[in-house]
Amino acid sequence: MAYTQQSSLSVDQAAFDQIAYFALRSEMLFDAAADVQPVAQSMPGTSVSFTIFSELADAITPLTETVDVTAVAMADSQVSVTLTEYGNAINTTAKLRGTSFLDVDTVAANLIGYNAGSSMDTVVANVLKAATNVIYGGGGATTPTSNATVESSDILEANDIRIATAQLRKSNAQTFNGMYMAFIHPDVSYDLRRETGAASWRDPHVYSNIGPIYSGEIGAFEAVRFVETPRAPLDLTGGSASTVDLYQTIIMGRQSLAKAHSIVDGNGAYPSVRRGPVIDSLSRFNPIGWYWLGGYGIFRQAAIRLINSSSSLGGA
Repeated sequence: MAYTQQSSLSVDQAAFDQIAYFALRSEMLFDAAADVQPVAQSMPGTSVSFTIFSELADAITPLTETVDVTAVAMADSQVSVTLTEYGNAINTTAKLRGTSFLDVDTVAANLIGYNAGSSMDTVVANVLKAATNVIYGGGGATTPTSNATVESSDILEANDIRIATAQLRKSNAQTFNGMYMAFIHPDVSYDLRRETGAASWRDPHVYSNIGPIYSGEIGAFEAVRFVETPRAPLDLTGGSASTVDLYQTIIMGRQSLAKAHSIVDGNGAYPSVRRGPVIDSLSRFNPIGWYWLGGYGIFRQAAIRLINSSSSLGGA
């Protein structure tokens, strides 16, 4: 009896799942810290300026009954955020759309949407990591004086968090509902949670609430609520002799960060996804992209602290 075998015909083909998957993605977080935005913008412009009035000196000298007070002058300063264009685009061809086994336009739209959010989060991170009030890791026991002098042993310790919160409180930095906000890299989070001793993060959880240890949560510690993210700034050659990974833990109070954006031509607080015009002769090319005209800037340097450190997981 003759059998028609698989090798006899060409009708067998590899099957494909028609669902598109994407690379592992981190959450966009930094934009949420921009709690200063224009409320009554006067007009469109290349930048937006925010005005901060200085407080008057305390009047502690008793008044003289028959002498009028001497008026004092008010003083102010301004913080400006420059508006800059950002954007990206994908252009699919008619041949790709006509031969693909899945909907490439849907894939393109997904990639563009995520790229917009990821790009803006990186823009914000670059602004934050340039803040000027810097503490170096090591619990105050070591003496780095610059990023270039951070050694592999200068890891984040609980006392660094206490130093940061003390400085923020001395600066009258306001909290978010009683807590400062911090963005911390997972490698640095590991060092903080691994530290032992009565004044460390770990011991209070061991003896009172062991749940966070099992789940790996940082939660709130020393009046700081931590957000763990791989998007926290990391410079692979930023430490000593350009061989130590330099991490930046960002601790913020209210009004640390300002955000401004264009108020014309459909621009808004967030990037917009736009379908570009089909302008080629045969209508083969379909562009899709995102666009934003805006910017970010440090609003109050006094309300932000950077803790620059290494990590025991650096380079892992």
